[in-house]
Amino acid sequence: MMQPAATAPLAGAAHPFSPSESSKGQQISMTPLRILYVEDNAELRETIGMLLEGDDREVVSCATAEEALQLDAPRPFDIVVTDVSLPGMSGTDLCRRLLADAPRRWIVLCSGYQFGHGLDTLGPNVRALLKPFELEDLEALMESISNALRSPPAA
Repeated sequence: MMQPAATAPLAGAAHPFSPSESSKGQQISMTPLRILYVEDNAELRETIGMLLEGDDREVVSCATAEEALQLDAPRPFDIVVTDVSLPGMSGTDLCRRLLADAPRRWIVLCSGYQFGHGLDTLGPNVRALLKPFELEDLEALMESISNALRSPPAA
């Protein structure tokens, strides 16, 4: 798994996808989307963590919600993808803790159980992924969130 980048975010970056520019003013790259993946099953954590990685994605994985809070504290991740059933603090409680400080954060809750209508009460950018999920569903969700993060905020 990739570790958090040691470099500082781009100066003046409004969101994680601020373009870098060459001396000619052309866009040449974008800051990678930072994803925190929380899963207590080591095999799933490794496999899904690798599948989440990409040219425009940097993934850090951990096994507990408590560890996730420590990793997120110094520089919040763009997306947190978490299993709901974790040892100690649950993924749902992790979601609530993260949203208490930033209600518009992007969080994906993964569970083998249906969420029903309670999911929308957590926050506007909380999504659910029902286990077992197809890789195409995971990729479509990440692409949808990525596009939302790239879009300029509504005035």
